[in-house]
Amino acid sequence: MPLLIRWCRQKATVFLAVLAAVVALVIAGNLAFASGASSAAQAAEPADTTAADSASTGIPPTMTCADVASLDLAGAVLDVPFQISSAKTLASSDNAFGAWAACDVTGVIAPQIHFELLLPQTGWQANYLQVGCGGLCGNVSLKSGAPAANGCAPLTDGAFAVATSDEGHSGGGGLFGTDPTLRADFGYKSDHQLVQAAKAIIKKYYGRDAAHSYFDGCSQGGHQGLTEAQRYPTDFDGIIAGAPANNFTALNTFSHAWTAQSVYLDGGPATLTTADLEPLHKAVLKGCGAGASDGVITDPLSCSWDPASIKCRAGQTSTSSDYCLTADQVTTLRRIYAGPTDEHGKLLYPGYQLRGSELNWAGVIIPTTATGTTGDMAFVKDVIRYLAFDEPRPDLTYKDVEFTAAYFKRIMQPNEGMYDATDPDLSAFKKAGGKLILWHGLGDQHIPAVGTMAYYKAVTKAMGGTSATKDFARLFLLPGVAHCGGGQGPDRMDALTALTDWVTEGRAPDSLITKSVDSSGTTTASRPVYPFPYVAKNTTGGPADEASSYTPVLSSAESTLSLNWLGSFRSGYEKVGNWVHGKWVVSNGKT
Repeated sequence: MPLLIRWCRQKATVFLAVLAAVVALVIAGNLAFASGASSAAQAAEPADTTAADSASTGIPPTMTCADVASLDLAGAVLDVPFQISSAKTLASSDNAFGAWAACDVTGVIAPQIHFELLLPQTGWQANYLQVGCGGLCGNVSLKSGAPAANGCAPLTDGAFAVATSDEGHSGGGGLFGTDPTLRADFGYKSDHQLVQAAKAIIKKYYGRDAAHSYFDGCSQGGHQGLTEAQRYPTDFDGIIAGAPANNFTALNTFSHAWTAQSVYLDGGPATLTTADLEPLHKAVLKGCGAGASDGVITDPLSCSWDPASIKCRAGQTSTSSDYCLTADQVTTLRRIYAGPTDEHGKLLYPGYQLRGSELNWAGVIIPTTATGTTGDMAFVKDVIRYLAFDEPRPDLTYKDVEFTAAYFKRIMQPNEGMYDATDPDLSAFKKAGGKLILWHGLGDQHIPAVGTMAYYKAVTKAMGGTSATKDFARLFLLPGVAHCGGGQGPDRMDALTALTDWVTEGRAPDSLITKSVDSSGTTTASRPVYPFPYVAKNTTGGPADEASSYTPVLSSAESTLSLNWLGSFRSGYEKVGNWVHGKWVVSNGKT
């Protein structure tokens, strides 16, 4: 259903529900009958305005934006000391989310979590949206943190107050990891504290609480969303977690170091450069046969193409028209497709790069020149120098990561409880009524989508099976899509409307429509994605870029995804850090 129609329908539903309630009150002559009004009407009706005003113009503020700057809310939330730094009116023409004026609030949560909160001056429908950040965070960026919500009608209409933070430090590097408090703020605490501070400001500004709270993030933002679902299950009614870096420790040491050491074999020059990626990708598509369509492999787990099939023959030289691989290049690619393993052949990260993702490797896995650098090299460096060990190790690089069971234990045991969000037991989140939409691009060059599939399968097992899981959590895989967007497949979607419908109306998303959009905003292609383990297959013979040509079929992932991983998805590994009598003390358990 088109966004505008769906959003208008929601507003019409609110109006009709309110009208019915008013008529009933007149007939019954008492307020008790009002309990029959729909939950949507209750959510939209403000405490200090009429229902008609709410349905037509939204809930208005009860104070000026200038007055927000002088609010003293230091004691408003237990254990979350924060203060407002500024509050100024943001004109609708300057708002990146849509044409709605806002009160733009900035502030600090102790010790140094900087945040920004946009409060709509018109159109607010009692909704709160918190968005995540990327990489190691370190800046406050509202627009970039909401990839599955940008352009969605409720957000462009001003129905949501929106907030984000820098996760407690400035700059994108890992130096903050030298401080244990900042480690904990980044690892798990900052989002829980932000949602409490933001809700306190919202209540003051509008004179009432937000009725529903949502989270949207990708990469580290997806990690943040899963951290909230696992550790603080009542913070949000609905969470969108895209390409989550939730297995943070293993991903940013073993997975990234493995690809780097595979490309720079024995510390030498890179075996592949970006010039290799296009002919390599064409060879993969050809090798995957029927699995490839329009440059996109719909179900890459169904393809086991071996790079050795195009190994250069004796005396053969690779050309653009007759592309072949050297022995070292075959080794590199086999390692990338296989994932990091220890001396016993066990995976050190539950994922690996999928065939068909090659075009997205440029600059991340593969350098421009043989002596150039990659993003994986840089990311590993920050993590192992400043986050992985008790003391800074500024001498370490990706070359120092060892792929052994002993090194895995050395890295994982002290860190997974601080940085990871891999607990599959989401029963408290489900019990609280929470809904979770997971999504991941199958062409993701930063975070292999297999890791998210593995986590979702662990959730399914922990929650008692597919039926019990899909009631509150669903995973959508986007063919050809790179990290949090881009790539070869349609990468735009409206997961926010799907999530709000699920939370407020109980209508779970059976599919999401993904689109490719050009620079003018015109949709050039579209296709549906279905809940894991189903994929979209063109079964009508229609155009491959039209959503109506596809139907769901069972993915190979259901039968082939069996990972021999040295780690595990389990409960009870989480740690909590606090200052006690002047010392930083880490204990086990969720907060």
